[in-house]
Amino acid sequence: MTEFTPHPALRFAAATGRTVPLHLVSKDELPSWLDMQPRRMRAWLEATGFTANSGTVALVPDPDGALVAAAVGLGSDTDRQRSRFCLGGARPKLPSVTFHLEHASSCASMDEEMLGWLLAGYRYDRFRSTAQHPLADMVAPAAVDVARLEAIAEGEALTRDLITTPASHMGPEELEAAFVGLANSFGADVSVIYGDDLLYQNFPLVHAVGRASDRSPRLLDMRWGDSGPQLTLVGKGVCFDTGGLNLKPGASMGLMKKDMGGAATVMGLAQMIMAQGWPVRLRVIVPAVENAVSGNAMRPGDILQSRKGLSIEVNNTDAEGRLVLADALALADEDTPDMIVCMATLTGAARVALGPEVAPFFTRDQALSAALQQSGAAVRDPVWPLPLHPGYETKIQPGIADLDNAPSGGMAGAITAALFLHRFVENSPRFVHFDIYGYQPNAAPACPKGGIGQAARAIFDALPAALNL
Repeated sequence: MTEFTPHPALRFAAATGRTVPLHLVSKDELPSWLDMQPRRMRAWLEATGFTANSGTVALVPDPDGALVAAAVGLGSDTDRQRSRFCLGGARPKLPSVTFHLEHASSCASMDEEMLGWLLAGYRYDRFRSTAQHPLADMVAPAAVDVARLEAIAEGEALTRDLITTPASHMGPEELEAAFVGLANSFGADVSVIYGDDLLYQNFPLVHAVGRASDRSPRLLDMRWGDSGPQLTLVGKGVCFDTGGLNLKPGASMGLMKKDMGGAATVMGLAQMIMAQGWPVRLRVIVPAVENAVSGNAMRPGDILQSRKGLSIEVNNTDAEGRLVLADALALADEDTPDMIVCMATLTGAARVALGPEVAPFFTRDQALSAALQQSGAAVRDPVWPLPLHPGYETKIQPGIADLDNAPSGGMAGAITAALFLHRFVENSPRFVHFDIYGYQPNAAPACPKGGIGQAARAIFDALPAALNL
């Protein structure tokens, strides 16, 4: 699909031609740094009031007015703890020339700032009729792994593109096209099961959720790599969620184009992994559906059979994500992979608990949990574990079926959803489920309002050690 081709601004510039020096300066370092600058440059910065506040930019001209240097403020230690990607936030404020990094404060995390620079190059302009102003370029510093940072940026861009695209242009068919396009880019194998064939091949829950839409449900399955540990990524691909017969109110339905954020995020993560050529057997499974309303929609009170054989009482048709994931996870678990990672925009309860910026996750593997927290902090992609409290297991058992997709009472909703999903994974020694938001509600440095990847960078950082790569 031409809409999801690589973004040129997500790559570093070639080291050819004239470049302008750029300085990263913290507030604490500013006085000593100014002392080291040429007299004229120091006088200019002092006269123009450069304070090195987070994201501030100073442009230094020569006597003829040509740009000879630029400085970007990193702020204080507190500023850096509260906000990431200072340099990325400054990129749109800089003129569209090519820079090289002349000086970086000892407080700067080079990988974080350079990744922020790349991510600030992301623009979603598919429906714009006018071109946007060109951005500044940067020659990568020698200290960074260019291929790795570019792979992360491109994977994140794919995730953002998919989530931000409205449901009118991103239904199950379009998600499949993007999925196949990703596979083709890296020589991966893909199989797709459509419509009523989902019933014949034992994916009854995927079919039940998607059958009410005139956009046919499907199960997308990608395999890449022929050696190494097996890693399976499963992503919720509900391209739009009306809530079904338990119809959402308008205010709650407005952002439901992002309900395929789990699928978009595992696809972005898969792109990072394949671009880096990891020695793994990678599998990506996405149930792609639209939860719509029609005469054949599933009803509250219906009892459905799952691929695993467990029966499920549907007490709310708006709790459809865990249904399609149940069949997908059962399929993933049949292979006994070394690890299954599940990602879904699953519950409002997770947002109430941790807000839109922190991605909660659930796993019974304490070593994996610790590794994910450590990686999340290291790469500034915040994640946090929530408990799989066994005392809540009875909440997902309705009495007339094996499982309840929407326990009454409304308490511990993220936990009961995670416990539900864990019933479908028995063979894989390690399983982790992320309940992400997948959307940036307000613009931030290098993160425009719209679809966003959550937890993918933390996972990408943690996996090599977890899988002994």
